[in-house]
Amino acid sequence: MPEDAPQDPFEMFRRLWGGLGVPLPGMAMPTFDPQEVDKRIAELRSVEAWLNMNLNMVKFSIQGLELQRAALAAMRTASGGDASRKE
Repeated sequence: MPEDAPQDPFEMFRRLWGGLGVPLPGMAMPTFDPQEVDKRIAELRSVEAWLNMNLNMVKFSIQGLELQRAALAAMRTASGGDASRKE
């Protein structure tokens, strides 16, 4: 094992995220203050809601593009310009 390899398996993640100023929840120093735990839970739920909203927007964008692709294919077929069709 190399000398500079971290002994703690989560040390790599702490180094990676620590430089960005983003604390890893539950991986740093656990707190024993119930109010702090509730605050962290509320913050993480807010982040989760924001991520879910963005995920849904991406899904809707994909669905919109798929509908557009289907409409274009239908118009191409109706106009006889389907390149895959051989007559």
